[in-house]
Amino acid sequence: MSALNLKPNIDGPDDFYEDLLAIHEGKSKDESDAINARLVLILANHIGDRDVLKAALEAAVA
Repeated sequence: MSALNLKPNIDGPDDFYEDLLAIHEGKSKDESDAINARLVLILANHIGDRDVLKAALEAAVA
């Protein structure tokens, strides 16, 4: 089991943020919400570890 990493861990975080904003350009609120939901599910599937995912859910509401 891996531990949830909350320390900076993304190469080029500003570039990633720009990419994230770009995929929402011109989209309605509903379309953006659907993109975010799909992204969360894709990344959750990639992580795959239920304990890490549970820790991430807890961190998101803290």
